[in-house]
Amino acid sequence: MRFAVALPWWGYAAAFAAALLFAWLAYARNRAALTRAQQATLLSLRALTLLLIVICLLRPVRLVTAAGARDSVVAILVDVSRSMRLADDGAPRIERARALATDLQTQIAGDYRTELLTFGESLSRAELPQLTADARRSDLSGALTALTERFRGQRLAGVVVLSDGGDTAATEAGSGRPLGVPVFTVGIGNTVITRDREVVNLTAGEPLLTQSSIDLSATVTSAGFGASPMQLRLTENGRLIETRQIAPVEGSPAHEVFTVSPTSDGATVYAIEIPAEAGELAAENNVRSLVVPPQGRQRRVLIVEGAPGFEHTFLKRALGRDRSLTVDSVVRKGQNDQGRDTFFIQASSSRSAALAGGYPTKRAELYRYDAVIFGNIEGDFFSREQLEMTADFVSLRGGGLLVLGARSFDRAGLLGTPLEEVLPLDLTDRRGAALRSGGVTPAANALALTADGAAHPATRLAVTIDESRKRWAQLPPLAAVVTAGAPRAGAQVLALTSGAGGEIRPLIVTQRYGLGRSMVFAGEAAWRWRMLKPASDTTYEMVWRQLARWLGAGAGEPVEIPPVAVGLPGTTEPISVLVRDEEFKAIGDGEVTVRVKDPAGVERSVPAALADPRIGRYAAAVRFDQPGVYTIAADVRRGGHSLGTVTRPTLVGGADVELSEPRLNEAVLRRIAETTSGAYVPAAAASTIPGLLRASAVGNPPTEMRDLWNNLWTLLAIVALLSGEWLMRRRVGLA
Repeated sequence: MRFAVALPWWGYAAAFAAALLFAWLAYARNRAALTRAQQATLLSLRALTLLLIVICLLRPVRLVTAAGARDSVVAILVDVSRSMRLADDGAPRIERARALATDLQTQIAGDYRTELLTFGESLSRAELPQLTADARRSDLSGALTALTERFRGQRLAGVVVLSDGGDTAATEAGSGRPLGVPVFTVGIGNTVITRDREVVNLTAGEPLLTQSSIDLSATVTSAGFGASPMQLRLTENGRLIETRQIAPVEGSPAHEVFTVSPTSDGATVYAIEIPAEAGELAAENNVRSLVVPPQGRQRRVLIVEGAPGFEHTFLKRALGRDRSLTVDSVVRKGQNDQGRDTFFIQASSSRSAALAGGYPTKRAELYRYDAVIFGNIEGDFFSREQLEMTADFVSLRGGGLLVLGARSFDRAGLLGTPLEEVLPLDLTDRRGAALRSGGVTPAANALALTADGAAHPATRLAVTIDESRKRWAQLPPLAAVVTAGAPRAGAQVLALTSGAGGEIRPLIVTQRYGLGRSMVFAGEAAWRWRMLKPASDTTYEMVWRQLARWLGAGAGEPVEIPPVAVGLPGTTEPISVLVRDEEFKAIGDGEVTVRVKDPAGVERSVPAALADPRIGRYAAAVRFDQPGVYTIAADVRRGGHSLGTVTRPTLVGGADVELSEPRLNEAVLRRIAETTSGAYVPAAAASTIPGLLRASAVGNPPTEMRDLWNNLWTLLAIVALLSGEWLMRRRVGLA
């Protein structure tokens, strides 16, 4: 019971006190004429009458469930993805969810109408006996979004989610349009993985020079097996090529690196597999695959030298014999009779005209290249427009820039030019170039790799890190080292050397800049690495080829397909195509058709629409139903003319993300509950859900107030009290 007239506690107290005071005053003058018993009787009758009248004026009511309250719906969502098959609590998670759903329906049936729904790949209605955990993925975020449309026009009182917290959707759970009702999440499963081995991650590094090999980096975990050794099996297109035995640390990730040589005529699929052990929680996560695309086109490199010299000759010869590189070079020879610079140009006829002035003057001419090397050339050789264009070549085009030679850093050098920020060294801090060696102390002008340099793809000269270090250590000392500046924050020092005074100085430094890469080589007379070594030693060639390849590896084409990530079959993913002109400016009026060939060889075409005119991105939605390697091609036309065709392979189903880390993910469920003003409870406390639902602002059943005073009994009570008081007054002679 409550009063419809809302007052603070002291207001109610004052009202009742006033009623008692008036009752006492009514008989205060007649004390001498009345006995104590008579006075007490009359006072009580008057007080009860006044109190009853005050209570009626305050309108006592009680809250009752309003008519139509049973029309409010509580949606019970049950996760039916494959991870719900796992039995980490004695019984399969789906069986626990079925039992909890049955109990919840019974407990809240008196207040709400319930609707049982399942979610996996989509949201659908189900009956309890039909619950089976066979969905390929768990789109929890999509299910919550779909509820908004499903219950449009109905009163949704709340949502209960029974799940292990897995969410393999593209968007984060709870990040879509808000439901406007509390979501109560119930976690099913164990937060600790009891007995399972998993390939957590598998990535491919950038190509190494030796036999076009690449590094595959695998991360694996083992829980519940103690110090028991674990076998890793590496396959290439289904063929076993290496087996490795490791001893993992319980609960800690182990990292292993495999060096492989993919074929150059097609996509290569590599897989890391752990043989399943008895009693594993999820054997499906014991394997992970990735696809390595075939070797791409030749990378185009432009070398600009300030004067003829040994370095240019040896460098040009080393790069020119690399079949993966196309090398153009410009060497300043001197001045003619008119005082103009003359150049020795080695380039194809289609590009030589653009180099007649020593360096391209148009973006389209420079953007043909993937990497540019400046050797012994002053900053004032270039116009400011050319330097700005080169900075954009790195940051916007994604090209690579290598600067070497003393003249490039003499006096002001590139200081104060648009290229100053591009370089990985701070040219204003020449004195700060001295570094801490970190335990590495090379001889004067000799080279020593840093920890970063030993693992970096630009400076890997052998399959193993130890062998690579050994090859670098065997190189003869350089003639000198340029004091160019201190490394910038974020730059990587790949190699060190010692100056004349014994101070440690950076020799090879690199950094990412925008979409591209820049590098400084501070050594002088690196040709000594060729001349002072046996004729059979090819380390000099390997060094420069590897650096040039790495510099140009990130440069894309005007028309390209960015990497496509498809986790599980049965999903629809957006395929993007970037369309730019020869100056890498976005094209917004192109015609783009995406062709997709599935693993069975069946091809279909999908038109792509302009999605982002600022960068020239076109997108098409493509469904991937089968696991395996798909070939995606994009045909681009503009004004009836072809702008090119590009292809990219992608692997679907390379990892079973649904069973990755197969534990109860409470964090996801807590986040959903908190953002919707709901609550998260473990499965053992699921019986508290009905109470939480009724106590919530939205989930509380709609009620109405019913008056307790407006009835015949109240009237009869007041009449009886007044009549009793009147009769008593007559009896004692006060009437």
